[in-house]
Amino acid sequence: MRLLVASDKFKGSLRADEACRAIRDGLAAALPEADVDLCPIADGGEGTTAALVAALGGEWRETRVTDARGRPLLARHGWVGARRLAILEMSAASGLALVADLPPDPAQASTLGTGELLLAAAEGADEVVLGIGGSATNDGGLGMALALGWTFLRADGTPFRPALANVTEAARLAPPARPLPAIRVACDVDNPLLGPRGATRVYGPQKGVRDFAWFEARLEHLADLARDHLGRDLRDIPGAGAAGGLGFGLMAFARASLCPGFGLVAGALDLEARLREADLVITGEGRLDRQSLSGKGPGGVAGMARRLGKPVVAFAGSVEPSAATLFDLAVPISSGGDDVAESMRRAGERLRASAESHAGEIRLLARG
Repeated sequence: MRLLVASDKFKGSLRADEACRAIRDGLAAALPEADVDLCPIADGGEGTTAALVAALGGEWRETRVTDARGRPLLARHGWVGARRLAILEMSAASGLALVADLPPDPAQASTLGTGELLLAAAEGADEVVLGIGGSATNDGGLGMALALGWTFLRADGTPFRPALANVTEAARLAPPARPLPAIRVACDVDNPLLGPRGATRVYGPQKGVRDFAWFEARLEHLADLARDHLGRDLRDIPGAGAAGGLGFGLMAFARASLCPGFGLVAGALDLEARLREADLVITGEGRLDRQSLSGKGPGGVAGMARRLGKPVVAFAGSVEPSAATLFDLAVPISSGGDDVAESMRRAGERLRASAESHAGEIRLLARG
């Protein structure tokens, strides 16, 4: 009997690789005959780098970068030498959580550190996978562009280093000399850069944005500059508004392609081939709810398993009835009356116990 354990993180409690090991350990005593393949997953957001590094046997590297408010920071990225693949998350450099100790100041918040991290990660790489989400910024990737070496010129041809406040003074762009490898960006939103569904109005308020018109004018000018330089307009491409417009910035300044997060991670992990070899797949995350229906994390695993005719079991801290329909068996590891903090603290222990107690059902499902 071959089992594939492909769990996402239990946010705030367990990394994806820790959750996978907890499930495996719970099954070990009850199903000694099982051959268990561990495949930590992510959907492109927080935890993507850790999941891919663990699953692909990569290593961690550190780089000194700048956080979204200009402070020095040691940020990690992943490296898989056999594939010359670099893996990083913008949240490691420009994430909202990193500047939570400061009052919000979105006019000053910059993706400069993401550009610094991208340059370091890209050194020697043939391919880069970059997760975006959880950003503190609404600069359209302006800071990243500066880190990558783009030059902004005024109408008289003089170069200057813009911030959001004065980027409207730029009349044209000049690209950097250094080329970048192919960059695939994990992006699970379809927002454009501008307008009612754009970066500023949808995601800006959580970062402290109040004057929508001020930010919109600057992002629109940045989009105009990129259009004039590239010969194509990127502002309305789905995902351009992701991470405060970083989706747009990566397409414009790094020639990146935006991909659905789960699909990108699944491809990097060769998940479909591993599923074909399994008799059953076990997945999980902290909470199974309506968002699980959209193909992220465990929902994506379930959809792939269904297409291949494989039974799928899920463990989660809590399970909404609407999400339970995705799985042959969906198991909450905590009861409704449990203290949340205590449940999170004991998540690994409870996940192991739940896997062990449901091993019989898993055996029956795996054998058809």
